[in-house]
Amino acid sequence: MKNKMSNFLNKIIILTILIIPNIVNADFFEDITDKILDNPKRLSYGISVADINQNGKYEFIVTGFGYPNLALSYDNGNLINIANQNVFSDESRKTIGVAACDVDRDGYEEIYFLNTDTYSGTKKYSDRLIDLEENKFLDMFEIEKNKEDLNLTAGRSVACVDRKGNGEYGLYVSNYGGPTRFYEIEDKKIKDKSVSLNLDKVTGGRAVVSGHILTDRSDIFAANERGANFLLKNNNGVFEDVAFDYRVDDVIQNGRGTTLSDILYRGRLDIISGNWQGYHRAYALKDNQFKDIGNSKFDKPSRIRTIISADFDNDGYDEVFMNNIAEPNKLFRIIENGAFEEIILETGLEPDGFGTGAAVADIDGDGILELLVSRGESKEQALTLYKAKVDKQSKYLRIKPLNKFGAPARGATVTLFTNQRKHSKTIDAGSGYLCQMEPVAHYGIRKNEKNFKVEVKWTDGTKNLIKITSLNQTVTVKQK
Repeated sequence: MKNKMSNFLNKIIILTILIIPNIVNADFFEDITDKILDNPKRLSYGISVADINQNGKYEFIVTGFGYPNLALSYDNGNLINIANQNVFSDESRKTIGVAACDVDRDGYEEIYFLNTDTYSGTKKYSDRLIDLEENKFLDMFEIEKNKEDLNLTAGRSVACVDRKGNGEYGLYVSNYGGPTRFYEIEDKKIKDKSVSLNLDKVTGGRAVVSGHILTDRSDIFAANERGANFLLKNNNGVFEDVAFDYRVDDVIQNGRGTTLSDILYRGRLDIISGNWQGYHRAYALKDNQFKDIGNSKFDKPSRIRTIISADFDNDGYDEVFMNNIAEPNKLFRIIENGAFEEIILETGLEPDGFGTGAAVADIDGDGILELLVSRGESKEQALTLYKAKVDKQSKYLRIKPLNKFGAPARGATVTLFTNQRKHSKTIDAGSGYLCQMEPVAHYGIRKNEKNFKVEVKWTDGTKNLIKITSLNQTVTVKQK
């Protein structure tokens, strides 16, 4: 009897030894927050990724709600804040949303900071549109001729929209309790064009994304609260709301985090939309209607904020990171046929985190994405930074499209063709909820994958096809 018991205990010990390393190694993310130098507790909201000083390197732009706006640049193994001018840092205002794009067509991106000092309706401080001239930041809205159409309505998100497909970006400002704004530069003056474009609707605006959703031009999907979502079809630069027709109006839910993703790996963008304490949606277009194909674990209601679709671990399948506030974050892998497979998080779970925003970028240039999470709202908290634990043998490919002005082609679509998949990604125009990702299409490479080609579909619908001869590189593609 003793021998049997001894043998049984030995087996248990052996199994425990074998299992424990697998549990440890199964942790998806590693916490690299210590790379952020000077990371005090604060109230942070939206994050964008852009090159703020025109040196060819991207920074994480982090908004502050009564705290300074930051520009975190990678330098000697750390992230350091390089924003040292008051008009950019702007801690006297309460900044919540941010997006970057080349509005004035000079080849460099301007930064739109959306300020919200009240929950809804009229606010005290207008937004800022930051430009860099001779190494000095200026707010284009402070120029006298641009003060006529200031946004003095509380807002949430802002997205860049090249509605005419010619590189002339406008800015869709999702307001709450007041009309949507759409700013463009016309005759060297910033003008609100929302009325003429059929966009000046009053709703509880939350998230907004723009890209090739329905047409060969930049369409818009806006997730709203206390009202129907908008699906704005681009008809020769003017927009028509077709949300009801395509079954994405989702009237009884309250929209939050939203992103464009090729859920079925079929070479077209679909919509992932999170709802505040409501059912989350994975909308795939079938027979001229969007159908929610998410499973019960993915759809489960949560206190959702930002949603990100990206290949964190370079395995060739996208993950969906769901940043929740005051409850644990979640992570899913999208496998074949649009199935959502949950990845159990340990690191990055943040059950006590007041997550308000998140963004991804390969900020250190090693071919693996970093995930920056901003936190705060009802309790000051420091930023957190994560990176997936990636197999050393993994490979990647990054595509960086630049438009005819030499600026990031926000709203363009990149599609990877191989012997195993047809996989589209958007060059993020913002602002899934307050945030905007790096303007690069990042692909991990699957096992035994070969015959690589990439197609870039520009915002005017034209396409470039590029043959890829080597991996582990960033390929810059310029529009002709």
